[in-house]
Amino acid sequence: MKKVSAVFTLFVAALISTLPAVQSQPRRFSVVEATIRQMQEAMAKKQVTSRQLVEQYLIRIAMYEDRLNAALAINPRALDEADALDRERAQGRLRGPLHGIPVALKDNIHTTDMPTTGGALVFAGYVPPYEATLTTNLTAAGAIIIAKTGLTELANWVAGNPNAMPGNYNAVGGFGFNPYDPRPDPRPEPGDGRPVLQTGGSSSGIGTAANFWAGNVGSDTGGSIISPSNANMLVGIRPTIGRISRHGVIPITADHDTAGPMTKTVTDSAIMLGAMEGATPDPHDAATRTCTPPPNRDYTKFLNASGLKGKRIGVPRAFYIDRVTLPGEKEPRGGINAEQARVFAEAIEVLKQQGAIVVDPADVPSFVARNANDSFPLWDFCSGGEHAKGKDQNCSINFKYGMKRDYNAWLASLGPSAPVKTLKEHREWNLAHAKAGAIKYQQSRFDISDEIDLVADKARLDADDAKDRRLSREQGIDGVLKQYNLDAFITPGGSGAGIAARAAYPIIAVPFGMVPNAPQQPYPAGFNAKPAPFGVGFVGAQCSEPKLIEIAYAFEQATKKRIAPPLFP
Repeated sequence: MKKVSAVFTLFVAALISTLPAVQSQPRRFSVVEATIRQMQEAMAKKQVTSRQLVEQYLIRIAMYEDRLNAALAINPRALDEADALDRERAQGRLRGPLHGIPVALKDNIHTTDMPTTGGALVFAGYVPPYEATLTTNLTAAGAIIIAKTGLTELANWVAGNPNAMPGNYNAVGGFGFNPYDPRPDPRPEPGDGRPVLQTGGSSSGIGTAANFWAGNVGSDTGGSIISPSNANMLVGIRPTIGRISRHGVIPITADHDTAGPMTKTVTDSAIMLGAMEGATPDPHDAATRTCTPPPNRDYTKFLNASGLKGKRIGVPRAFYIDRVTLPGEKEPRGGINAEQARVFAEAIEVLKQQGAIVVDPADVPSFVARNANDSFPLWDFCSGGEHAKGKDQNCSINFKYGMKRDYNAWLASLGPSAPVKTLKEHREWNLAHAKAGAIKYQQSRFDISDEIDLVADKARLDADDAKDRRLSREQGIDGVLKQYNLDAFITPGGSGAGIAARAAYPIIAVPFGMVPNAPQQPYPAGFNAKPAPFGVGFVGAQCSEPKLIEIAYAFEQATKKRIAPPLFP
């Protein structure tokens, strides 16, 4: 209720202040599908002000939010902040590349002028006592944090099997809906109102796709930037861990968590990445010493339309494209369907046409291993009730261990204002407030995390981490890059996100096409599901963001396949 009233109040204020401008400027600049550079050029030419950008976005939120549920909070001071930035511009003072540009943050990233809830009911309305480093960096670059986006609750580390939480559901805001088909699933099972077209991982790209803001920041532990970017026809960058400080971001595990930009173009993502990265390492996050930023943190200098020429790009077919029978198993796994394969084949042809040296196949060693102990697909992270203590021999405990270690540390950083002090207290609070909707899908991931003994289980963690690195790095990304002398490799849809996340290496998603939304359990007769976005991912070595941005930009410019959601003009 609070969110709706805040949006309505801001909508009225924006609408009243905008009317004279509409009458005097019939060909007024429109934010719909506008890029950050186009907005900056228009503001420089005095064709639009930052205030007018915010007004337009607020009006779009007021018009369409009830169909999409993209935001958990709207900044009540967004118009005032825009006015201040307009005054600075008039005085010749520009803070940075995002001066006056409205962007949104996933609601697990600290802001001190809006709540940060993680979508968890216990944090409803909670404003943390300090700001995330990336929030500070964005505002220093001139960005206006216009909203906090929906998400899968606590980045999808509440409920796994046997009652797994659906994507983009949280107890504070409910379900978010994909703008390319914003309807609930009509099938009687599970019948809980979830979207008919998946929105991707735990981050939300809904509002960026529907032009509620220029871009948004997601967080990624196992694919939650790349998957929703793919599902919402966006560019997404999951950077090397350490490019962007995690200080002030609600964690799952510091070994795999990172934030990253989600935008409509590679250029916009490059601009946001540079603005989010610190000029110097963050003393609150030791990982920020991993990569050296480019001069002036300017990734736009890598936007080279001829950037594919001469690049060696691998095509890993085993598991990513073709189904394979893994060691010790009888039935094949993985692969993509015929329509996805057709679209992906077109993407490979684009690489060739643009002068790339395509190495096909270039299978990832740990995906074609003959020994089960060397097989990445057989070594997933423990993620549900079936992976409780005593049943977790064949999965990595890193996520469930890291959640107890890092979540408790994060709660402690909140000081006396924290509504709960430990993961155990949060679990108990959820049980006490189950009838209020705190745990609609139960909390099996909380449960398997809280049973961890941080001392007694440390040796097991170290062993699992070593195996994670071996399969995702030495016999994974580094292995295939070295074996075939590759600059990067390409993967269909969001499928490359898993190995990149486990390795803590970068991947960039780029929109490319549409494929049928045809689940195994068909929709009722007469229900016409709309097509689903489908893109590609470019995976590279640690700290290779400059090269991946060059590759992704050249691919994007050669294709330009993104289309806006037709239902939200």
